[in-house]
Amino acid sequence: MLFDDSYKTIENTSEGIFRDKGSKFMSYAYPIRDEEEVKPIIANLRASNVKANHFCYAYRLTPNRSVFRVNDDGEPSGTAGRPILNCLLSEDLTNILIVVVRYFGGTLLGVPGLINAYKSASIASIKASKIVIKTINDIYEAHFEYLQMNDVMKLIKEENLQILAQQFDTNCILKFEVRKAQLSQVLSKFDKLEVVKLKYLRTI
Repeated sequence: MLFDDSYKTIENTSEGIFRDKGSKFMSYAYPIRDEEEVKPIIANLRASNVKANHFCYAYRLTPNRSVFRVNDDGEPSGTAGRPILNCLLSEDLTNILIVVVRYFGGTLLGVPGLINAYKSASIASIKASKIVIKTINDIYEAHFEYLQMNDVMKLIKEENLQILAQQFDTNCILKFEVRKAQLSQVLSKFDKLEVVKLKYLRTI
């Protein structure tokens, strides 16, 4: 099997809503890159929904979809965070957080009712978002002398690499992004260039 170097996520923040027996379930979907982003988002939602009763959420992270977490925030175990996560699993989305803010309407919905409400609210925010396919890319820096500029730029153009930053002086630095699937091909081309040093920075 070829290395799968793409994943589905959402392009921008979106919202959805579901109502049942007076309770209001407002869902918010966010594209995120790491767990550090989760707390501030929840804190903001709590600040702007002071009268809400529950802030339940689920997220999935990393291109290989291996990191996930669910939180029922006081709802009966398994009735909120898990249904939200299941929506992410069935749509095969990652690098995404969905928070469902519940305003209690006075009537208990019971376990099946809650599961349905959190699921329906989550689906509404996914439907409102734009789903995009992203590739897993490595970021590299090329260090070379000004005389090598043409060769380096030619290679960048041939391979259609995205330049992220550049500084051209006597010694030049070019920061670029390369898709995992073309990595070995790009690296072997760089190897053929004299005195160009490549430095791996990170994978996104």
